[in-house]
Amino acid sequence: MTQTLPHWRLEDLFKSPDDPSFLGDLTEAKAKTLTFVNNFASQDFSKVSADTLYQAIQDYEGLSTLFGKLGTYTFLLFSENRNDMARAQLFQNTREALQTLESDLIFFTLALCALSESDVQNLYQTHQGIARYRPWLDQVRIFKPHTLDETSEKLMHDLHITSRSGWVRLFDQIMAALRFSYQGEMVPETQVLHLMNTSPDPDIRRDAALAFSAGLESQKDTFALIMNNLVKDKATEDRWRNFSSPSASRHLQNQVEGEVVETLVQAVRAAYPRLSHRYYEHKAAWLNQKTLNFWDRNAPLPQVAQPTYTWDQAKDIVLSAYHAFSPEMAAIGRRFFDEGWIHAAPEAGKDSGAYAHPCVPEVHPYILMNFKGSQRDVMTLAHELGHGIHQVLSADQGYLMSDTPLTIAETASVFGEMLTFQSLLKAAENPEQKRALTAAKVEDMLNTVVRQIAFHTFETKVHAARAEGELSSEDLAALWMQVQTESLGPAITLSDPYKIYWTYIQHFVHSPFYVYAYAFGDCLVNALYAAYQNHPDGFAEKYIAFLKKGGTQRYDAMLADFGLNPKDPTFWQQGLSVIEGLIESLTDTSG
Repeated sequence: MTQTLPHWRLEDLFKSPDDPSFLGDLTEAKAKTLTFVNNFASQDFSKVSADTLYQAIQDYEGLSTLFGKLGTYTFLLFSENRNDMARAQLFQNTREALQTLESDLIFFTLALCALSESDVQNLYQTHQGIARYRPWLDQVRIFKPHTLDETSEKLMHDLHITSRSGWVRLFDQIMAALRFSYQGEMVPETQVLHLMNTSPDPDIRRDAALAFSAGLESQKDTFALIMNNLVKDKATEDRWRNFSSPSASRHLQNQVEGEVVETLVQAVRAAYPRLSHRYYEHKAAWLNQKTLNFWDRNAPLPQVAQPTYTWDQAKDIVLSAYHAFSPEMAAIGRRFFDEGWIHAAPEAGKDSGAYAHPCVPEVHPYILMNFKGSQRDVMTLAHELGHGIHQVLSADQGYLMSDTPLTIAETASVFGEMLTFQSLLKAAENPEQKRALTAAKVEDMLNTVVRQIAFHTFETKVHAARAEGELSSEDLAALWMQVQTESLGPAITLSDPYKIYWTYIQHFVHSPFYVYAYAFGDCLVNALYAAYQNHPDGFAEKYIAFLKKGGTQRYDAMLADFGLNPKDPTFWQQGLSVIEGLIESLTDTSG
């Protein structure tokens, strides 16, 4: 399929790395940081006027926005081609420069943490401007029990660039440079995974899977070294900060109680037999196999023509689905296509994943994906566009409060997927197409819920095991196979080549304990979509108002407007029952 796929217009940030305004903004950031330090570093914020504190918060937000613009540009530029050393150096040099400036500002958040609770509550009551920033201030202050003295905080901050961030960069560059030997060609990660997950030919899927395994295997000791050092680095910081568990800091960032996450995890693990185990048992029968090889887990169903889509078709499908729900959301979504906010072309060295980057409120988000025309790519577009629309809607909250905790961040993306799935299902021309669509949706949900909770379990086990000493690549493989066997069930054959697949999961490296947010979001959206189906009148308006709140409310307060309570243990069962119902519909019609 020959088509022209879009590249984003980074000129909305800077015209090029040599743009004088890039260097000008970096110079301005340094000057404004120095001014901020001179104005406020010696202040006792328990004694200054409320207006002075308010001015300091506004100035801090302005600096954070400027830092965000510079950092976003170099990150996006680097994402286009991680093999380009000039881009890598620009990215690293900018990060180091910003890291130094951020270190100079640490005194301010420490001063906010040092304020007494009574003083803060009084400020909320008496100063409207400060009251507006309450969600951000409360989130800063929630880390008060885990903050150190200023010298220690600055040291930890400065060391991150060569400790944690350095290992992350090494991982990214290895994955970008890796090529996999497939049928006499050396192909990148995106191509080999596409073949493994979408080809109707089992031999192609097998060859792609084995090529991927062999390529990862060649770097297994380096990947193990990266994992060991990242986990140890986190354990060291967690110990100094007195966090009770490796995931505790993530829960605080997500503004969610650890008990709620554990309830979700246990609910999903208990449902494995009813969800993944049952589905893959039936899928093996549909493929005329006793058990599925691991490379057949996402295989398309037999005897059903697999649709492929052009970029324009995918765009129309997704925007039409959004428009049927909310013309306002569709209009925002269309801007991503019309104004060059998406990079969809698979290219050598490009980041192999997909994301929507919020950038800064004064500009707009950007979406990166690798479009090859599969139905899964259409759903990825729907997912990332949901993120992007959410980010546009929340931008009015400002830089410090537009970003959402992960408990809410996946809501708009997964909801967008559901809208697109329902639209495709409605348009399907025959029962076979409906069955194939439903099966694909079930597999996406299993990948989002079951697979991500298995990832969370793997991370938990790795961090616990690393506390006893360094782990070999074989140790990590054993833990990987343990959790994957539990989650996927007896209908999937996990042979030796699968042992290395833990190495390419970016979230383990980039964002420890991020992954449960996907399961949280999927189950949440299942309940939210049911509320929409039961009471559609006025729902879209309420939903848009929900997205516009950004990070100004906790997840439980925001969902209370829809009559949903994620703290109720039965809440997660509601979400899981939707997946179970779809599996039931497939097995009822498959004979």
